Amino acid sequence: MTRSEDLPSAGALEEVRRLAGPSAVILDVERLEGGQHADTWRIDTDRPAFTAVIRQFPTADPGARLEQHVLRTLDGLGGLAPVPLGGDLAGRLSDHPTSLISWLDGEPDITPRDPEAWACELGRALSLVHGVGGKRLAGLPSVFDGRGSQGQLKGPLAQEVRSRWSQIVGSPEVLTHSDYWSGNVVWRHGKLTGIVDWAGGARGPRGFDLGWCRLDLVLLFDERIADVFLAAYEASIGQALGDATLWDGWAVARSHDVVDTWVPNYAPLGRRDLGEHELRRRHSLWAARLSEQTP
Repeated sequence: MTRSEDLPSAGALEEVRRLAGPSAVILDVERLEGGQHADTWRIDTDRPAFTAVIRQFPTADPGARLEQHVLRTLDGLGGLAPVPLGGDLAGRLSDHPTSLISWLDGEPDITPRDPEAWACELGRALSLVHGVGGKRLAGLPSVFDGRGSQGQLKGPLAQEVRSRWSQIVGSPEVLTHSDYWSGNVVWRHGKLTGIVDWAGGARGPRGFDLGWCRLDLVLLFDERIADVFLAAYEASIGQALGDATLWDGWAVARSHDVVDTWVPNYAPLGRRDLGEHELRRRHSLWAARLSEQTP
C-alpha cells in the first residue's frame, strides 16, 4: 500500500474492499492531484482486480451528498461521468463525509501536444453536460445561491456584470458542472474519457461553465485557444452563444479575489510556471482585454 500521512479513512477503504468481493485485498492507494475541495484517492484491489475512487470532504461539508445526487442525475453521461457506488455521507466512519464513485480510465492533461484539438474536445464534452435537462434538474441547487451570486463579484469588471444581471439570471437553465476547467477532465491516448469533480453541480446559465473554462484556457494558453473551445461548443449545440464577453466578465469578476490561490491546481499537473504572480498577471490582462470589448 502506498505510504502517506493522509490516507482515506479505514471505513472507506473497507467499503471499497467489500464492494470488490469477499476475498479482495487493498493493493494500492494513490492520491489524485489537481483539486482543492476534496481529498481524492484511486483505490485498487486484488482478488479480484477492482478500482474505485474515494473522495473525502471537509467536516460537515455538503459536497459529498451533492456529488452523489448530481451523479445519479447524470446516470453516467454516456460513460463520461462516474457513477456513485456508495459512501458515508453523514461522516459516521470518520470526521469527513465521503463519496465513493467509479473510476474513469484517464488522467488530467493540461499540457497537450495539440492545444486546438484538445480545446475542441473540451467544448464538445461540455455541450453534452448542458444537454442534460428537463425534470432531471429538479432538486439541484442554483448557481445563484452559491458561486454565481452577486456577492462573489469583485474587481474592475464587477460593476459591469452587475449592470447586466437581469440578462444573466434570465438566461435558460442547464445542468452546470460549476467548476469546468481542464484539470477536471481526464484523457487516455489523446481522447477525452471523462469529467470529474461533480460536487458543485447545479442549475444555471450555459455561460457559467463556458466563461469559467475560457478563463482557464486564457490562463493556460491564450484567447485564441479559448475561442477554439467556444467554437467547438457552439458547433455541437448548433447555435451561437451570443455575448461571450458578458460570460467571460462574470467568470473574471467572481475569480478576482481567488485566482492567485490556484497554484496548487496547476503545479501538480505540470504548470509550475503558473505561480501566484503569473496567475494574477494573466488574469489582470484578460480583465483589461474584456474591458476593451465591453460597449
